[in-house]
Amino acid sequence: MISVEDWAEIRRLHKAEGMPIKAIVRRLGVARNTVRAALASDEPPAYRRAPRGSLVDAVEPEIRKWLREDAKMPATVIAERIGWEYSITILKDRVRQIRPEYAGVDPADRIVHQPGQAAQMDLWFPEPRIPVGFGQAAMLPVLVMTLTFSKFLAAVMLPSRQGGDLTAGMWQLIAQVGAVSKTLVWDRESAIGGKGKVTQLAAAFAGTLATRVVLAPPADPEFKGMTERNNGFFETSFLPGRRFVSPADFNSQLQDWLPRANARTVRSLGGRPIDVLDRDLAAMTALPPHPPTTGLQARVRLGRDYYVRVDGNDYSVDPRMIGRLVDVTATLTRVIVVCDGTAVADHERSWATGGVVTDPAHVVIAKGLRSQYSAAKRDRARAELASPERRVMFRDPGVYDDLFGIRFDPITGEVL
Repeated sequence: MISVEDWAEIRRLHKAEGMPIKAIVRRLGVARNTVRAALASDEPPAYRRAPRGSLVDAVEPEIRKWLREDAKMPATVIAERIGWEYSITILKDRVRQIRPEYAGVDPADRIVHQPGQAAQMDLWFPEPRIPVGFGQAAMLPVLVMTLTFSKFLAAVMLPSRQGGDLTAGMWQLIAQVGAVSKTLVWDRESAIGGKGKVTQLAAAFAGTLATRVVLAPPADPEFKGMTERNNGFFETSFLPGRRFVSPADFNSQLQDWLPRANARTVRSLGGRPIDVLDRDLAAMTALPPHPPTTGLQARVRLGRDYYVRVDGNDYSVDPRMIGRLVDVTATLTRVIVVCDGTAVADHERSWATGGVVTDPAHVVIAKGLRSQYSAAKRDRARAELASPERRVMFRDPGVYDDLFGIRFDPITGEVL
């Protein structure tokens, strides 16, 4: 079974780069049938257990401490300083990975961006706290996408930094543009590639769109400096003087403002992003016929409480589904619960936490079910009492007199 990354790369090479199957086989060293199966499948391969951690993880802070002192210190000397008693090979491998972070200045060259080549993604956290309901206000992330060639901007506020919400936000922005860049550049956001490796969720999303996710090197904001600068542009050009009453109000004002932002003249571009967007789109990859799987997903068995919990909030479900498995999907705006292909709950998603969202119809159904249950219970009890087969045994008290050898005068009641 191939990995999700290989599956995504096969689809990208064939759909985005136009590479034939034979060339992919030679390039990736996989079987031809494996390539055909990957191209025929719209779903990523099954989950593989993540590799276990390394013994070096526990001493990495000490390794970094000595590299800060001397970036050229040999791994053997570091092993002696930290009292390393295990294989020197795995220690050398880790030192080799992190030494470049302390080895000196790494100049950044000017990059020439080609049409359709990349889109930089980043999260911007505007300072104003947005009212989210239930008497709460929160600082929420805004996903910002910058097309590197045309400098075109797109952005949307999200309810959380969870992987499902990030992929839903990416799909919304990409769908608005109408095509997908050949690479999506991210920093090491935990839900995308916090450990230096693209997560399975992000790789599956990229594979479905026939693109790939590229992670920035650690501590290198210049790698995606274009969108980092745009975050500052939002701070100085969009936020001042604005007030927001809800996340929907924020997104509405943002969408009204973005056309003006994309109509500004960019010095490095020598023109306006909106005027160059067509060249960018022409070099991008077409969107797939079916949208990728995004949003928060869960399958649970509905309890007697007939509520499901999503992102810290409880949502009511048709109580007739109690005891059955239900599939819960949370988009950026809705929470939908499905059982056997039928929607049994549909709520507006709350961006607060600790809230309870109830459909009045579910309360009415629950009341009716309780009444039916109570009536059926009473009917069963009455049926048991009225049953002619019900026998109650009574013992003659005289049996106990005979047992203990006692006789009473039936008139006076005295012991004889």
